[in-house]
Amino acid sequence: MPRKKQPVLAEAGATGLNVSRDGRVLEEWLPQLSGKKAVETYREMADNDASISAAIYLLEMLVRQVDWTIASSEPTESAEFAAEFIDSCRSDMTNTWADFISEVMTMTVFGWSFFEINYKYRRGNTDNRYFESKYNDGMIGWRSLAIRGQDSLDRWDLDEDGTILGMWQRPAPSYLMRYIPIEKALLFRTRTHKNNPEGRSLLRGAYKSYYYLKRIQSIEAIGVERDLAGLPIMTVPPEIMHPNASSAQKAIRTNMENMVQKIKRDAYEGVVLPAETGMDGQATGYRLTLLSSGGRRPIDVDAIIKRYESRIMMSFLSEMLLLGQDSVGSWALADSKTNILAMSIGAMLDTITDIINRDAIPKLCMYNGIEEKDWPKLNHGDMETPDLAQLGSFIAQATSSGVLVPDEALEEHVREVAGLPTKDANAPSVLDSAEEFPGFTMPSGDLGVDN
Repeated sequence: MPRKKQPVLAEAGATGLNVSRDGRVLEEWLPQLSGKKAVETYREMADNDASISAAIYLLEMLVRQVDWTIASSEPTESAEFAAEFIDSCRSDMTNTWADFISEVMTMTVFGWSFFEINYKYRRGNTDNRYFESKYNDGMIGWRSLAIRGQDSLDRWDLDEDGTILGMWQRPAPSYLMRYIPIEKALLFRTRTHKNNPEGRSLLRGAYKSYYYLKRIQSIEAIGVERDLAGLPIMTVPPEIMHPNASSAQKAIRTNMENMVQKIKRDAYEGVVLPAETGMDGQATGYRLTLLSSGGRRPIDVDAIIKRYESRIMMSFLSEMLLLGQDSVGSWALADSKTNILAMSIGAMLDTITDIINRDAIPKLCMYNGIEEKDWPKLNHGDMETPDLAQLGSFIAQATSSGVLVPDEALEEHVREVAGLPTKDANAPSVLDSAEEFPGFTMPSGDLGVDN
């Protein structure tokens, strides 16, 4: 086929996302993890497995404790006003910011989370939800950043190039078709490969382990119950077991079978046998016994279950939750794994801030006539609090060697990290009082500080 010249601004290719004509993503090769079945399966995994529930709860709680701030673009009055305005909008929604972040983190379970941006005019206390606000400045604010449940998805609206245009949904309880354009929405995803709007669930890699773990646990429970209860056996007179037994005898046999099967264990079961013949040649009649287990099985089911649980936790980088259960695993190993988890969550937080700074804040600023140069940015704090002993040791070594110079900014940062009160404005500066600290020596040479 001859090559054709393309206009400079035209797109020659596409993302290659496998999607049907009606907007349903077909990237997943397992049917039970595709479309609505995927939502049902992932929800089952998150709700029914203790390890997965613990890992999801850990991620959510770690993210909820992070501090979020709005930073002005520059130290001007207009930029500071814009930052204060956006920050006020965060606290003036029907849903709290912490709840919004919690809903965003459902993308770890389903691979994506979708929110509709709803606006309002800020006109003080009114009964109209489109105007009700803590502020009465007449500006446009966020009424809510509302989750649109993953189970309500009907299909995606994508163009030929794979660009996401919107979402069609059938939400309960009406199940009426609704359309949300992407311009009025926020889409958070764990991965953006091929610009797949459904991302990739963190549970995808754990599905195989969960599949076998679920079945082995069920088999284990049934096996334990059988070992403890034994197999019920009913012996009956031989004539009621005979093929030519009368209707009355057959009815007795049926009643005996029902009775022995309903001796509860995990499933209905039992054995009905002809009665034995005694020493006198007479049948022993009706007798109910329990057939005991043959002994302990050679397979260590507990080790198999723990192996699958470990594989599941690996998909969440949360293996530290399993450390110590078998009296193994050092604190150093747990600390290392925690650092890895913290870095992965930090990357998720970066993704969240990038999307809000790209899709939510600029639109709100434009609706209120705020110039682009004054648009503020959302920032997230650190997930972990630094070790104060290590931080203090580092500062002492760095300052004594002259690498780090004590100043007001350093003192303010240390106070903030340590949770100490802010400095009194009348207190002496760090440089004035530095010589009072034992073991501290001011570095020699030109430090770039006015003495």
